[in-house]
Amino acid sequence: MIKFTINSHSEIPKFQQLVDTVVNALAENKLHEGDQLPSVNVICQTYKLSRDTVFKAYGILKEQGVIESVPNKGYFVAKEGRKVFLFLDTFKAYKEVLYGEFVRNLNKDTIADVHFHHYNIELFKKLINDSRGRYSKYIIMPFDHPEVAKIVSTLPADKTLIIDWNTNIKHFNNKLYQDFSEPVFEALYEADHLINKYKRKIMVYPTYTNHPVITADRFKDYCDNKEYEHLRLTNEEELSVRAGDMYFCVSDRMLGHILEQCKERKLEPGVDVGILSYNETPMKKFIYKGISVISTDFKLMGQKAASFASSDIEMDYCVPTKIFFRESL
Repeated sequence: MIKFTINSHSEIPKFQQLVDTVVNALAENKLHEGDQLPSVNVICQTYKLSRDTVFKAYGILKEQGVIESVPNKGYFVAKEGRKVFLFLDTFKAYKEVLYGEFVRNLNKDTIADVHFHHYNIELFKKLINDSRGRYSKYIIMPFDHPEVAKIVSTLPADKTLIIDWNTNIKHFNNKLYQDFSEPVFEALYEADHLINKYKRKIMVYPTYTNHPVITADRFKDYCDNKEYEHLRLTNEEELSVRAGDMYFCVSDRMLGHILEQCKERKLEPGVDVGILSYNETPMKKFIYKGISVISTDFKLMGQKAASFASSDIEMDYCVPTKIFFRESL
């Protein structure tokens, strides 16, 4: 008989704690197809819960196809579903695209728990440790820190997929990543017929960004090869947009400042100044008649990650990165 742990002081609703207990038990092979779950009355009496709370939990599990009800007999495990640990850095607009495609393409019997580390190594370590042994698959988005690879290596290699960043984790079996280097260099050359009309080329790479520095280095290589006047802007306070400049920006926060200054100084993107952003988001198609973007395909990344989560396959795939031309250049 499954045992529930209900924490009355937790921020997690009690019905969700019931759902999590069942799903975790399946992931840990403590429950199997055909096993009977405690009745609503038994759970209410044992754990001092309302019938509405238990019915809501069982209703969610039924909707997910995890359990089924048999008239006059009770609730039973319908199938042995999968529970996936999805560990992202932050929930930015382009990560929402990835997450949406990931969830949309999961098999019906697969449930995803999403967590965020916000580039905090202690939080990263804690959540990895807490997740160990509780999930059928682990989808991890790492970051550039010397301890990351060691922490991730404690998870089962055949059940772990590294996504987005290929930093410090090259020896892992399963990878789904983007290349922040050569495709960026090639995209800049592809856009050269637009970039070359601006006098100065400015790489906007603020000190607070977590974007891989290799992108800024490849911008420098491109400008050096073409013998363009260029600089790297790292201090937000030093931003002063002027006519004749072209800005390549890896921070959406800084992109907002650039557009704000354009508006204040009556400078038209694509005419007076050039703007190239990194990472596609749904809104960049419409801001200022459209912002030109270098980006990987986050929809494809989400779809590929879902296929790994829902099946027993190996994966080593670099998601293509390309440039999208709009009027800001």
